[in-house]
Amino acid sequence: MIPSLTSWQVIAAAVLFIWLSFTLHSMRIRDIGWDPVCVIPGWIAATIIDGLVAGKIPAIALGGQHGTIVGALVNLALFLALLFWPSSEHDHSATPSGGSFRMPDLPSRSPAAATASRVARVANGEFGRRAV
Repeated sequence: MIPSLTSWQVIAAAVLFIWLSFTLHSMRIRDIGWDPVCVIPGWIAATIIDGLVAGKIPAIALGGQHGTIVGALVNLALFLALLFWPSSEHDHSATPSGGSFRMPDLPSRSPAAATASRVARVANGEFGRRAV
């Protein structure tokens, strides 16, 4: 049995696929060193403008209203950049020594010591007071 293209499962799968595509493209664009906040909207704008031009001038469209050769070249260039462009060097790393960042170990306190300190604060009249 083949589901129709308007069933909720197909629509949910399409939305999930689009979300994952944008996420992966954004991660790769950031890995290259470009700003995804600028590149992704520019790519979407180029695709929309290309579709509008293909719809208004069908003589330059690539078959129907699917876009022009310029839009196809833009998509090909971005696809090749995402596929083959080397990752940028992260010169502004968080650790100046080049080592990996590690959270410092928290001092370990036994539950009995924590309970004793709470009891001591209450016994000294610190219960409910605000520090001034």
